[in-house]
Amino acid sequence: MKHNSGPPPFPRHFDGRRFFNPNAPQSRGFLDVVRWKLTTRPEPSPRFVADVEPSKPPSRVENDALLVTLINHSSLLLQQGNSHILTDPIWSERASPLSSIGPRRRRQPGVRWEDLPRIDTVLLSHNHYDHLDLATLRRLAERGQSQFIVPAGVAGLLRSQNIGPVHELDWGESLSLASATIHSVPALHFSARGIFDRNRTLWCGYVIEAADRFVYFAGDTAFGNHFHAIRERFGSPRLALLPIGAYEPRWFMSPVHMGPDDALRAHQILGAEMSIAIHHGTFQLADESLDTPREELLSLTRDEHFLVLGNGETANIS
Repeated sequence: MKHNSGPPPFPRHFDGRRFFNPNAPQSRGFLDVVRWKLTTRPEPSPRFVADVEPSKPPSRVENDALLVTLINHSSLLLQQGNSHILTDPIWSERASPLSSIGPRRRRQPGVRWEDLPRIDTVLLSHNHYDHLDLATLRRLAERGQSQFIVPAGVAGLLRSQNIGPVHELDWGESLSLASATIHSVPALHFSARGIFDRNRTLWCGYVIEAADRFVYFAGDTAFGNHFHAIRERFGSPRLALLPIGAYEPRWFMSPVHMGPDDALRAHQILGAEMSIAIHHGTFQLADESLDTPREELLSLTRDEHFLVLGNGETANIS
């Protein structure tokens, strides 16, 4: 059952036609894209890195453990008790509407499709192709085991592809499930799948409340004061999943993506007991090389409470 968690805790973010980032810079426009492409050169990056050893997650988790497996990019499998949650899943070869152009994967998924256990809930943070991959979602829907939670305005796309059941949440809204409550929280980003639909649908992060712990999945976001607001509303999360990639050049990317230094600050502001880096290592979406985000984060901190996993690696959060 969907419900509002008390009075609206987050600022207005819809002008009647389009969503926007409140009290924050907006995403750059077309002329800025042209400037970016004409004035910078991406760091060299390998075409493919064959270093992934796929893992096979268990069919269920005993006791109070939380197992978190990085599949790739922002796709994570969260397992606790008899609950299995999958975030922004993508198994496709490209993060693109077309099979012949667009960002191609440079590492394999860390879990083979045939080894994926039952998925109860799929969380989608926004409609960009590297986060909402219809081919993967159709395969999940065909298994008939999952429900899908999406930001405001995104449900129509899934229903048009016979993907469901699907539930829409605006910032501050929650959905009570059998084994968890899912809260939609702000992110600073934008949405678009084509030329004319920019910011027609919302973007968000999620707080997962289950087994007496909070897990925060940031989705895709810039750095901002929403981290303070999330901590104020929910307290410090047991685990935060924070994006670190697609941040160069900063003048262009900073309104929508965090760099490793931003993610470290967010970790500290949230007061997270543990954080795991996401949104890196599989698709090169900006000017930094494939593994530069990982290397930069590790150069900034060796904090054992901020983990950088490889595809297929699992963290056991007790």
